[in-house]
This record gives sequence, C-alpha cells and structure tokens, in this order.
Amino acid sequence: MREEEKITVQIKYKGVEEVFSGDISEVWVGVNRFFSEFVPTFKVVKKLVLNVDLQELLEDCEGVIAFTEEGGHLLVSRDRLTDNETLVLHLLAAYVGYRLGFVESDAVSREALQRKLGKSGKITSTRLGELVKSDIVAKTADGRYRLTTFGVAQVQREFLPRIKAKIGG
Repeated sequence: MREEEKITVQIKYKGVEEVFSGDISEVWVGVNRFFSEFVPTFKVVKKLVLNVDLQELLEDCEGVIAFTEEGGHLLVSRDRLTDNETLVLHLLAAYVGYRLGFVESDAVSREALQRKLGKSGKITSTRLGELVKSDIVAKTADGRYRLTTFGVAQVQREFLPRIKAKIGG
C-alpha cells in the first residue's frame, strides 16, 4: 500500500481512545465496528451507574425540606413520618445543604439525629443500623452518618413520593 493511500482515524469517546490505520476500507470497517460495539455498551453502562441529578432532587425536595441560616429543616410534621423517614430526610437535608454550600458536611452525628428524631439513643441507633444494613446510609470513619449515592437514589425514588403522598403533596 502506498503511503498516500493510507488513512488514520483517531476516536476518543468517554475515556476510550482508538486509532484505526490502513486503507480506507479497513479503517471504515474498524470505525463501524467501534461504534456498533462500544457506543451501545457505554449507553448501557450509563444506565447502570447511579448518578444524582441535583436539580431534579431539589425539585423533588420542594415542600419537604427547606434551609435557613441555621441549616436544613423538615417541613413535614414528625408525627406524619416513620422514624426511618425522619432520619433519612434529615440526612437528605445534610446532603442537599452540603452540595448547595449551606452546611459544612453531608454527615450528621448520631446525637444530632437523635435530637431531631426525638427518641432515645437506643431507638436512634437501631434505626440507623437498619438504614446502614440496607445501604441507604453509611457510617463515616468519625462515627457520623451520611446518605450513600444509592441511598439518595432510593430516597428520591421511594421515600419522597411516599412522604409527599402522606402530606397530600
């Protein structure tokens, strides 16, 4: 093959780079194979990876949590929520507040959660343990609690609609 008949095509797509060199028909086949094999895989992988759309989450939180200078607050009466819903909403407020720059951390101490829940330390610890076991909440190295990415997705998909249905929202 003469040098002037050789073609090189470089493709970069979402962290994958592929270079095809050769005659036009070889490169054409390689490029088509790349797009037919890799692009659908990336689309499937994208669907399998949990990502939180903050804008959508904020819209979903409307009427449920709000922020003041003191931090996040629940707009739903505690007596209309289960213990787990109350804990999850306070952790959601920390998550959202941290991403918006309203609070310094997305993790909350067990003591602070106990005060917000208004129950004994034993009940609070038991409920937090249930949430940790279900991967909705994680315990940090310093003993505080935060929502996992899976937890945020679960809150958005299951908890918030259920809570809004309770309050007629």
